[in-house]
Amino acid sequence: MDLQLQGKHVLITGGSRGIGLACARDFLAEGCRVSLVGRSPGHMEAALASLRSRGEAHGVCADLTDPAEALRAIDAAEARFGPIDVLVNSAGAAKRTPYGELQPQAWHDAMQAKFFTYVHVMDPVVKRMGQRGAGVIVNVIGMGGKVATTTHLAGGAANAALMLATAGLAAAWGPHGVRVNAVNPTLTMTDRLAEGIAVDARLRQVTPEEVKRQAEAKLPLGRMATPEEVSSVIVFLASPRASYVSGAIVSVDGAGSPLVV
Repeated sequence: MDLQLQGKHVLITGGSRGIGLACARDFLAEGCRVSLVGRSPGHMEAALASLRSRGEAHGVCADLTDPAEALRAIDAAEARFGPIDVLVNSAGAAKRTPYGELQPQAWHDAMQAKFFTYVHVMDPVVKRMGQRGAGVIVNVIGMGGKVATTTHLAGGAANAALMLATAGLAAAWGPHGVRVNAVNPTLTMTDRLAEGIAVDARLRQVTPEEVKRQAEAKLPLGRMATPEEVSSVIVFLASPRASYVSGAIVSVDGAGSPLVV
């Protein structure tokens, strides 16, 4: 299927690792020009090296918890490849903290790490897209915003806020030609997942291997997702093939949380 993305400029935050990097590979395969934003120069260098033979890719290192840094990254991306046609937000993750160890600062930190890193990029980008009359945003959020877990309460609250922002921005900017959607992955084999498993293991006083085994045993498909399985959904939502999908929150969890809404 031709996703009709040839020549589009895609900005991916958190693009140097995990789901973001998988998205970069898929968008390049569709003939897009890709700008990555990440915090670590080392991870960015490795990511760009892995993409070099696949197409046109550019990277900017920035701390997206700072709105000025976010704006600098956006301006640098547009200076390189022109107006942003597609924004994929995949940066930032709230630290998993057992409920008994939560302090008010942890809730503040979670909102800053997840919610505001997305908002700092979405706000200027959606306005520029609206002025041009076209654009797509896909937010990678997480099932923790729909299903509360005791090691991810602060991060889950940030995820829930992002889902509301996604639906609200879709309604607000739809008349201006902008679509906004979200995907909610569940357990996906990334570095962030390994960190979460370590916290669960410490809380439950078992090994990380046992946590992983038990988690997979509960999944209807019997395994965790790969970043590529999540990125395939994101790329479709970003494409003109999904032209009437906006304001949607798509669960990519292998029926792990069989919810109606």
